[in-house]
Amino acid sequence: MRRLAVVVGLCALLLPIAAWADSVNLTNQAGTVSISSSGISTIGSELLSWNSEVAGVGHSLGTVTFTTGAFVTGSIWTGGTLSPTGSTFDVTGVGLWAKALSGMSSPVALFTGSFIGPITWTVVSHTGLYNYVFTLSGEIYGMLYNGRYATGTTTQTIYAYKNQWYRDGKGVLGLGTIGLNTPEPGTLVLFGTGLIAVAGAVRRKLFGS
Repeated sequence: MRRLAVVVGLCALLLPIAAWADSVNLTNQAGTVSISSSGISTIGSELLSWNSEVAGVGHSLGTVTFTTGAFVTGSIWTGGTLSPTGSTFDVTGVGLWAKALSGMSSPVALFTGSFIGPITWTVVSHTGLYNYVFTLSGEIYGMLYNGRYATGTTTQTIYAYKNQWYRDGKGVLGLGTIGLNTPEPGTLVLFGTGLIAVAGAVRRKLFGS
């Protein structure tokens, strides 16, 4: 019984490590970005890669869309933070590859989630009178196509031309990176701790110590 308790405890401790090994890495590019003090949103950004699956030249694997809440500190042109309240972050797969991955008909909701915690808006560069480059970054949380929950981070590079922004409030998305870890590590940590506690209780009951 003592050996059993030790084995169960070791397995429980290793579960969080295994969780981090099961990850998904994505990239996206292009699309129109709406930029205002009430939030940032994008449409038409193309999913370029999903782990080892990479779109061919002139093609995409699907779409990536996101929205944020309003600025809570700073501003568009100086950098600041945006609220995650009311935010979204969704990845949709299209084509045979998405059907093969998920077993579902295209289009497939590969990841449906939102931002959690403050979203950082950073001024990367400002050249000439009007050319700005920003990054939008933050933590995201949501559900994958297989029903498992995932946490992760994203960084999206956005180009805005201030003279154009004054006319239509639009910018262009350059390149985005997304990293997801599944299942949620915090859940497995709690599960592992629980297993250790159960194993200890069983041992004390059986051996009276």
